[in-house]
Order: sequence, then C-alpha cells, then structure tokens
Amino acid sequence: MTRKPVHLAVYDTLADWETGHTTAYLARSGYEIRTVGASLDPVKSIGGLRIRPDLALDDLRPEDSALLILPGADLWDTSDDLAPFARKAREFLEADVPVAAICGGTAGLAREGLLDDRAHTSAVSFYLAATGYKGGERYVDADAVTDGKLITAGPTEPVAFAREVFGLLGVYEGEVLDAWYRLFHDSDPEAYAVLEAAGQ
Repeated sequence: MTRKPVHLAVYDTLADWETGHTTAYLARSGYEIRTVGASLDPVKSIGGLRIRPDLALDDLRPEDSALLILPGADLWDTSDDLAPFARKAREFLEADVPVAAICGGTAGLAREGLLDDRAHTSAVSFYLAATGYKGGERYVDADAVTDGKLITAGPTEPVAFAREVFGLLGVYEGEVLDAWYRLFHDSDPEAYAVLEAAGQ
C-alpha cells in the first residue's frame, strides 16, 4: 500500500528547528515529504535556508495527504499573510485528515477558531489569549497535545511534537515510541538499545 505524502507548509521566516525531527523520521519511515508554499516562489527560513515549494497551497487537497504540518514563523504574528494556511488546516480537519501545528502555527489555528473546542497547547497560554480566541479553557500546559486529528506544541518542544506525530500516524508505537522520545529528548542511552532491538 502506497502511503500518501506528508505536506510541510513553508513560508518566509519559517522556524527551521521546529520540524526537523518530524520530517526526518517520517522520511526514514517511508513517507514522502512535500513542501507547500503560498505559491511556487522560493521562501527563506529564519536560518537563511532557501526553499522552493513543491506545491502551491491552492493545489493541496486533504484527500491527497497524510498530514499537514504548520511550523512557526514570525509572519504568524506580524501579518495576515499566513491565514490561508490556517484555512487550509480547517479543510483538512473537516475532511478528517490530521494537522500538526507548532509555535506560531498554533496562533494561526487559534485565529481561525480551530482551537476553540479542542484540547491544545502552545508556547504559553497568554500567547494564544492575545489572539482573542475562545478556547482558553481547553489550553493544556504540556509539551505537546493531541486531540483527535490535531496536534499542537510550543516552540521549545520539537521532539515532543515529533513524538505526537509518530504516534498519530502509527510510525512508532508503545515502547519503541517511548524509547525514541527518551533518546532524542533525554539522551537516555538505554533507549538506544530498545530502538536497535526494534530495528529502528
């Protein structure tokens, strides 16, 4: 069975460090990673990486995707330029296709009303409160949160973010998922042995 690709949203001021664990290990597990921009014009990350999108946002359909990832970016908080990506996330969730947002991506979802009725997290609760959203009571003070098909995390938790994605997609499960997290988050040498035994 051929897996559908995972789509990574890319835009100027993209936070490079937030999705690297996620995309690297999804690719190692057989997922194709396709980048999606507002257009096919190149974008530049915070770290200065130049990325030419594989696909324009208007051409992305939920039924053709396994997951949409929304990284953080300065633009989430300085303009409305990225609002179309949050609207695309709504399309995905309404089609029962997963969305994973980290850092500023969570604020975009909040502005779109997608966190009003779902458990979620972000950098800190008052960061999302500043968006004027109505989901403050559903905020969870945790590294990363999964509610149904939606994953959220704060900017300092790329490893926890990846763990939630792997669990949702069934890439790693049980003790293997736990070991992966302990290795990359806690530098636990015992976790490496578990991964080796599992053939990871």
